[in-house]
Amino acid sequence: MKKILLFLMAMLLVAPSVSAQSQTKTQKMLNKELRKALKKEYKQKIKEFKKDGWKLYGSTRSIDVALLNHYSKLEELGENGYELMGEASKFKSMNVGKQMAINNACNEYARQTGSYVKGRIVSDIAGNADDVSSEFDHFYSAYETLVEREIKGEMQESFAVVKNFKDGTHAMQVFFIINEDAATKARIRAMENAMKESQAAQKYAQQVSDFVQEGFAKKDVKPAE
Repeated sequence: MKKILLFLMAMLLVAPSVSAQSQTKTQKMLNKELRKALKKEYKQKIKEFKKDGWKLYGSTRSIDVALLNHYSKLEELGENGYELMGEASKFKSMNVGKQMAINNACNEYARQTGSYVKGRIVSDIAGNADDVSSEFDHFYSAYETLVEREIKGEMQESFAVVKNFKDGTHAMQVFFIINEDAATKARIRAMENAMKESQAAQKYAQQVSDFVQEGFAKKDVKPAE
């Protein structure tokens, strides 16, 4: 009996160590697979850029290095960071084109976050109360406009690429990295001001605030019906 007890005690001591080793091994395998996927994604993106005639704009570095640095920054932020891209086309002035691309990125972000919040309000609030969706119209409009303004200061420009056409016009894509903590603060600032436009939003302030503070992945955002 004493030997059995000693054996069981030894197993209890060894088990956490074995479990930790297993978890470490699994994590290493996942990291290895992630790096393989990132390497494949990087090569594919570089291939697309060069095939389509895109060249790095506003830098003496190569497009290869710019994209590598871009992915590195995203990896450092982990789940707290994501990519945003703005584009412009058929312009002649590079300065004008870049500003168009920046505005496009801000507008796209505002549209996405507005659609997400609207979808949550329609499904979670309007579905459990009287039909209040129409009462939020002023809020939606004000919120998207304010988000577009607020997010601009939180977007970290990573790199830009440009394509030249035979007619003398150009196309540009500007890539940004957004830190979700900063983006959340921007959305909250926009919400607080947009609340003034809607009594309905004020009535459901806590729920609306929760929706606004939630992060979202670009691929998961679906426009509200």
